[in-house]
Amino acid sequence: MTDPLMKDRIAGIYADGWSRIVATMIRFTGGDWDLAEECAQDAFAQALQRWPESGVPDQPLAWLTTTARNRAIDRMRRASTETAKLRKAAALDLEPPPYPSDGEIPDERLELMFTCCHPSLGLDAQVALTLRSLAGMSTAEIARAFLVPERTMGQRLFRAKQKVAHAGIPFRVPPAHLLPDRLPAVLHVLYLLFNEGYGDVGKARLCREAIRLARVVTELMPDEPEAQGMLALMLLHDARRAARTNASGDVVTLAEQDRSLWDRERIAEGAAICERALRRRRAGPFQLQAAIAACHATAEAAGRTDWPQIVGLYTHLVRIAPSPIVDLNRAVAVGMADGPGAALALVEEIAGSGRLDGYHLLHATRADLLRRLGRTGEAADAYRAALGLAPTDAERRFLRDRLRGH
Repeated sequence: MTDPLMKDRIAGIYADGWSRIVATMIRFTGGDWDLAEECAQDAFAQALQRWPESGVPDQPLAWLTTTARNRAIDRMRRASTETAKLRKAAALDLEPPPYPSDGEIPDERLELMFTCCHPSLGLDAQVALTLRSLAGMSTAEIARAFLVPERTMGQRLFRAKQKVAHAGIPFRVPPAHLLPDRLPAVLHVLYLLFNEGYGDVGKARLCREAIRLARVVTELMPDEPEAQGMLALMLLHDARRAARTNASGDVVTLAEQDRSLWDRERIAEGAAICERALRRRRAGPFQLQAAIAACHATAEAAGRTDWPQIVGLYTHLVRIAPSPIVDLNRAVAVGMADGPGAALALVEEIAGSGRLDGYHLLHATRADLLRRLGRTGEAADAYRAALGLAPTDAERRFLRDRLRGH
């Protein structure tokens, strides 16, 4: 049985290295996405078998990439019915030497991201394919992020990979004049990547990777305020990371967080980036969300949270980027500005539409409003509904506590 500490270490290497290995393998296999992912998975499976006995290599990414590449060579040699692959396999008679160090493995993650976000794919397919290949998220995790069944997401991913292969989409960052066409998908991808890490303490590396890539995008596209807005939003949220859970790993609500744990430098950086973006007077969804986060982050200095301003920002956001989740967040702000009764009417309308039936935060929000209104029996039912849908242990513990104390 593998030592839990060894499993944790390999999991950390997986989180940091999956996207680099997959990107390298996609280029190596000539764009065979499925083969690239299968060989990367096989390399990690071999690591789980061998490293507990032999120890983690000095250059784990080089070991994994070489193992994945050798597996790919073997697979291509066996593909006897495919002439093109046979020719490629023949050219690989002499296996290349292993990489001398992790640092010399090319970092092709940005190429991978822009390949996934090609405009010939639908936006949902672009985002889903990038989350699978760049973040190593499972089909089930991506389906949950999109609020769709796992089978639906599996079909969507299959079609996206087939289209990339058949259309001959190049594996590279496109020239500058084509970048704006891909920006919306790239931003969605990065923010979903960030959220996947933000919602689970064990996946914090995904947040760091999303922020790193967001900085690269803002450097590539310095005149795009939405890219700046997304980076600002990530920084403002990430600044509160240390206060989001307690020593036991339980969720701490924003109102109850120890603000001395907030990262003031990160807040200042995020707020400044948001302000610069908004001065361009092309406010988009990420800029507005960053402005809302800045209101929360700077509330301590003002002595209070300006809930009417937050409601106004959400109202603007609903107009330019309508979604049921934005409606729900606006309802929460209304509840703080105008009381739980006003908010509950909005939440009941969202619930009645059926748009967020499988979203645990809809039921948790409804439960909180009912609790504040003294309707304890209904609140308990809503907490139970939220508990049955909550995706992480920390959230389930939080909801159980609320249910016991409602």
